Amino acid sequence: MLLVSSADVAQRVTSCSDCQLNRLARTDNITMTHAPQIKIPATYMRGGTSKGMFFRLKDLPEAAQAPGAARDALLLRVIGSPDPYGRQIDGMGGATSSTSKVVIVAKSSKADHDVDYLFGQVAIDKPFVDWSGNCGNLSAAVGPFAITGGLVDPKRVPHNGEAIVRIWQANIGKTIIAHVPVTEGAVQETGDFELDGVTFPGAEVQLEFMDPAAEEDGTGGAMFPTGNLVDDLDVPGIGTLKATMINAGIPTIFVNAGAIGYTGTELQDAINGDPKALAKFETIRAHGAVRMGLINHIDEIESLQHTPKIAFVAKPTAYVASNGKEIVASDVDLLVRALSMGKLHHAMMGTAAIAIGTAAAITGTLVNLAAGGGERDAVRFGHPSGKLRVGAQATLADGEWSVTKAIMSRSARVLMEGSVRVPA
Repeated sequence: MLLVSSADVAQRVTSCSDCQLNRLARTDNITMTHAPQIKIPATYMRGGTSKGMFFRLKDLPEAAQAPGAARDALLLRVIGSPDPYGRQIDGMGGATSSTSKVVIVAKSSKADHDVDYLFGQVAIDKPFVDWSGNCGNLSAAVGPFAITGGLVDPKRVPHNGEAIVRIWQANIGKTIIAHVPVTEGAVQETGDFELDGVTFPGAEVQLEFMDPAAEEDGTGGAMFPTGNLVDDLDVPGIGTLKATMINAGIPTIFVNAGAIGYTGTELQDAINGDPKALAKFETIRAHGAVRMGLINHIDEIESLQHTPKIAFVAKPTAYVASNGKEIVASDVDLLVRALSMGKLHHAMMGTAAIAIGTAAAITGTLVNLAAGGGERDAVRFGHPSGKLRVGAQATLADGEWSVTKAIMSRSARVLMEGSVRVPA
């Protein structure tokens, strides 16, 4: 047995106390050099089949209230990017294209508009925020967020009924009209409207995308940047593909499913689990972007992760959706699968749905032909999670196609509100 004298114990206690004081002193010095976290008012919302962080412009730190590196750095840190693990564990992102999103809303500087809406698609594994396009799904949440956040004149919000929120989509310079249900003076979020790709029903928010193919100055413009409804797109290593390249809602490249070895009934795993398939789609997207005039060389495609979208279409056939629901051929007019941020989308991007509805309304496009051809003002299409209906009003005058508006319905609700914390 080891014996220790009381004097030895006392000496050791004193020594330990000195050690603790020294450690505390060092810790105190270290603590003083640590930057605290900052708190930013924020709301986490679902809109359609997407979700993201919503901010009022005035709530952002001053340096982030203007576009630039400071804003991008802040939002990347909020979402948890770049993350080489691909999980965004240390942030609010969900590690998919549908959940790595940010929205900034402010009172509008535009006449006859209530709010300005800016959307950012945050890359998961790269330090990059893509501001080149809109998110049609999150557009459904902008009106509700604006009303609740005090950005809409209370006189324009009925106690019961439907509030009309006029939104200026700042990324692409377009107007969106949101029809937001209001009950007892508050935005109604619950209801019986069902949206394939969203598990629970909610309140319907109808969206009108005005002049979806117009230029920012409203002059109309290159709905079909190549001037053709269908092009021969030469893709080295893949071949020459028939393609409809349209700028409506978001620039989108449509090809026939059969031409690239698919049926149009594929679910996510069939594409996202195949690296060669993903590389093939990215190659097609890059060459299509050059033909559309979005980039000058295919090497520049990395600077446009959000746009253009690439999708493949097929005639109706039965398939089983990702939730096990059977979709019969008579339920839909055509099948569409679309990729976003390099992966097959679990349902359908809202902006791509606008492109689908617009292209379907224009006789002779690949989308229109897959739907059976002819004139139509609405289309039902099958996607991996089920089906969706979208409408568009297209007219042909003097050999030029124009679209006055595209219409679709979504639901939206607040998931969490308060403050998000970011290390300063």
